[in-house]
Amino acid sequence: MNDICYAGEMQDNLKVTEVKPLHGGMMLVTFSTGEKRLFDTTKLHEPAFAPLADEKIFSHPILFHGVITWNNGEIDIAPETVYRDSYAYESMAV
Repeated sequence: MNDICYAGEMQDNLKVTEVKPLHGGMMLVTFSTGEKRLFDTTKLHEPAFAPLADEKIFSHPILFHGVITWNNGEIDIAPETVYRDSYAYESMAV
């Protein structure tokens, strides 16, 4: 739908609003719900995600209409998939 391939049933309101690459293939992802979650890209074993092993590609995600993309849009992952396969992040106040 709208040039985006969804991994499951599309949810109109779920979008990624911010993504921050971390060490070891981890990403801190903020969703349109306000939730922050940790997502491990090293668990993406499909061949399409193999380029993410290259730190130069992994460390430069771009948000396109609420979807995380890399490598000029050649790689993308639906927000529903990121949400489903991530876990809650509780920031520690210092």
